[in-house]
Amino acid sequence: MTLLITVFAAVIATVKWYVRKDDSMKLGILLFMYWGASIMWLVDALFEYAELGAAYFTPALEDMVNDGFLGLSVVALGLVIWVVRLLILDPKGSVRSALRRNPE
Repeated sequence: MTLLITVFAAVIATVKWYVRKDDSMKLGILLFMYWGASIMWLVDALFEYAELGAAYFTPALEDMVNDGFLGLSVVALGLVIWVVRLLILDPKGSVRSALRRNPE
C-alpha cells in the first residue's frame, strides 16, 4: 500500500513538473522526494516478498490500513517539506513583498 501511494504521488508530481513550462514552483524537489520514497518502498517490498513468499500477497486488513496511513503520512510529509522550502526560497517574491508592505 505504501508503495502504491508513493508511486501515484511520484507520477502525479512528475506529470505536473513535465507539463509546467517554468520551474518557479520547484516541483523537481517534490518529485525527487516521491521517487526516492517509491524506490525505498520497492526495496522493502522485495525483501519482504523474499521473506514471506506467496503470503506477501494476502496481507491482513489491519496491515493494509496501517500501510495506507503510512503511505499517506509520507506523501503529506513530502508536501510539508516542499511548502516550507518554497516559503524559505520564495521564488516569486510573494512572502518578501507581503512582509515589506506597510499597514496603514
